[in-house]
Order: sequence, then structure tokens, then C-alpha cells
Amino acid sequence: MKTLTLVRHAKSSWKDRGLPDHERPLNKRGKRDAPMMGERLADRGVEVDLLISSSAARALATAEALAAALDYGWDEIAVEERLYAADAAEVLEVIEEQDDWVDRLMVVGHNPELTVLANQLSALDIENVPTCGVLELEYDVESWGEIADREPVGAWFDYPKKRPR
Repeated sequence: MKTLTLVRHAKSSWKDRGLPDHERPLNKRGKRDAPMMGERLADRGVEVDLLISSSAARALATAEALAAALDYGWDEIAVEERLYAADAAEVLEVIEEQDDWVDRLMVVGHNPELTVLANQLSALDIENVPTCGVLELEYDVESWGEIADREPVGAWFDYPKKRPR
């Protein structure tokens, strides 16, 4: 069984227009939402074997907040340059390359590629993965290379503005 958790980075700041896109930090809302979503994941009992983040500052800050809530060492976050300015196929490639010992993989990246990938990998028909949105997909497979050809056996989608049922 493999569990893939896709996370769009939390809301970023546009305050400093001269700052390169790659270096944009989280804004006030992002700094609030990332730990909150981490707590929601922790409350669900989510565990992570490997957390991979885009190298962009806003993605790394999101990954660090999630890691803190999930008792995952921030120094164990794998930074993947290819997740910044990637397309959905490149994100899937990063996922499919992971070792089979990794059963629970979390990937923190960007839109629109995460929304495109979410719709390719599931039948959820997600219009948009909002900032700090989390999509968890469970697959009955042995290898990450198999997920693109399989339907998930479980799916869960949450985001900061979603109201609990």
C-alpha cells in the first residue's frame, strides 16, 4: 500500500515586488494555515516516510510547518529543485522515482501542476487545489511506478477554508 499526499504551498507574500519568485516567503495567512493544516493531518494520524519539497522558499516554509506538526524532522525534508516550475509530468516523475521502502510520501509543490496531477491520478475532478490544500491518495500497489496506471483505493481532500462536516 502506498499513500501519496500532495500539498500546495501555503499563501505567499507579494509584499516585496522586487523579490524573485523563488524567494517569496509565506504571508500572514500562509504562516497561520500551514501549521493548522499540519495539525489537521496529525489529528487524522497521518505519518510520513519521506517529505519532498520544492526548493522555493514558500514551499519549504510550508513543508517545515507540516513536518513540525507531524513530528518529522525538518532536517530530513528532501529538497527537489525539479518541483519548482515543473509541469504535472515532471512532478509525477519525481514521485515514480521514489524507493519502494517509502510507503507514505508527501510532496509540497505548486499550482497549476498539482491540480493537473490530482485530476490525472484521481476521479475527484478538483477545479483547483487552493493554497495549503492537501490531497491524500491511497494506492494498493508495491511500487510508486504503478500509481499512474491505477485508481486510488482511497482519497481525502482538505484545505484551510473547508468547513468540518
